[in-house]
Amino acid sequence: MSGVPGLFSVRDRVEHTRKRKIVAHAFSPGAVHDFEPYMSENLQRWVDQLDRIAATPGKDGYARFNIMPWCTFLAFDIIGDLTLGAPFGMVQRGRDECEASRPGEPVTYVPGAETLNRRGELSSVFGLLPALRPWARYLPDPFFLKGIQSIKNLHGIAIAAVLKRLGDTEGKRPGLPQRRDILGMLCRSKDADGNPMQRNELVSEALTQLIAGSDTVSNTACAVIYWILEGERRNPGTVLPRLQAELDNAINPGSSFAAHGEVNNLQFLRLCIDEAMRLHSTSAIGLPRIVTAEGGVSCEGEHFPEGTVLSVPSYTVHHDENIWGPDVEEFRPERWLDATPRQKMAFNPFSFGPRACVGQNVAHMELALIIGTAFHRYDFTLYQQKLASHEGFSKKPVECWVGIKLRHIKA
Repeated sequence: MSGVPGLFSVRDRVEHTRKRKIVAHAFSPGAVHDFEPYMSENLQRWVDQLDRIAATPGKDGYARFNIMPWCTFLAFDIIGDLTLGAPFGMVQRGRDECEASRPGEPVTYVPGAETLNRRGELSSVFGLLPALRPWARYLPDPFFLKGIQSIKNLHGIAIAAVLKRLGDTEGKRPGLPQRRDILGMLCRSKDADGNPMQRNELVSEALTQLIAGSDTVSNTACAVIYWILEGERRNPGTVLPRLQAELDNAINPGSSFAAHGEVNNLQFLRLCIDEAMRLHSTSAIGLPRIVTAEGGVSCEGEHFPEGTVLSVPSYTVHHDENIWGPDVEEFRPERWLDATPRQKMAFNPFSFGPRACVGQNVAHMELALIIGTAFHRYDFTLYQQKLASHEGFSKKPVECWVGIKLRHIKA
């Protein structure tokens, strides 16, 4: 797209190390703390919309709606705010829509979540069948035509935002306060030699963070909501009362959304989020890794020569009865209180090592704020028996129909 591989896709070790050192600075604990005001503004807009939905209940006292799109709108708006300098406005408009035009060009809009899904599906096919890549543009199948167009649209979204931000910082709009967000930090960052990122690299890294931090968080947030409600449905009185009591004790009753300092260290909330991430691994397919050790490597009695492409599918490991026991398919947050070393090692929603997700601190922060806000402010009921998912690069819930109503929280 920009001609420069991003942190996620670069294969050269030296280049990956250089990029990770630059990008990791934007995800340090101090930097993540600075992101909260942007998340809070988007959470407030999300709560306003959910309040509106809850205001028209059905006969059972709950307003019925599909929460999956609203998780998508919120996650895209937050990562747009952090990575591109402004939310996409999906929550405000209540639809999947992103601006993808460059400065000076007529404003055009594309469906951001749909675009990302198509791009992810095409990337998964190319990853499994790389020989198709040079021929894909000539194939008449809509899967390839729409997928390639989605890649172009995503590039348009990223380059429009980067050019706008660079225009602001280069004096075309003087006097604007410095935003302490991911893109701002990348614009101001320098490598070990004191050189800033070039424009095409900024576009590549902004796009990498947009891809990595949007669909993953929206899918996971929806899955966490589903599994908390499913756990309560299977074992009434064991999940929701405990979670809401913990949230009520921590969150200011006069606030419409949670603050990070209120939910960051809540034990049962974290147990629920981790258990849901185990059951719903949003990066369910194995991420490819090449054996680089001279002479290859051996594991579990198998030898893999140098150059072999290996992967560890998170879904498979997270659902292995030999690791988790006979209740592997059950939502049981308390399993993490006495997790074995093998179980802790097997839990890899963000991968391990130097290729692990650099933004996992931001993801944990978002999930704690979203789930904490949702179950503190609202009561939910679950209207579907199973969380069906669409399998592409990520494991995306198809829909999640719930009932919602405002809670009466005692001050």
